[in-house]
Amino acid sequence: MKQAFLVFLGGGFGSVLRYLISKPLNPLFHNFFLGTFLVNIIGCLLIGLFLGLSAKGHILTYNNTLFLATGFCGGFTTFSAFAFEKHSFLKNGDLLNLAIYMISSIGIGVLAVVLGLWIAKQV
Repeated sequence: MKQAFLVFLGGGFGSVLRYLISKPLNPLFHNFFLGTFLVNIIGCLLIGLFLGLSAKGHILTYNNTLFLATGFCGGFTTFSAFAFEKHSFLKNGDLLNLAIYMISSIGIGVLAVVLGLWIAKQV
């Protein structure tokens, strides 16, 4: 039960922070959801860092990893908003921006995870 509560708490913190970042940034550009993009990339970096530190075994405990990676990063990042925003590009027939947003989100996201893992290795 304690572990489920840690995930719950971390998810709550992550969700609120995502809201505080996305709400003011998403409306800035008509063809790019900056807030969602940033939280997803930052979340990728953080999950790489947290899981890398967890893999070292002596820096983050299992409960810390549940709170940070599963809870916080799970609540902070948002695949559902990412997918919904792709729908708006399709609905408007904006295939170029759809492709740019999808490729940059996925590509930079994977690179951010790798960077997070690399940073964890340096610690």
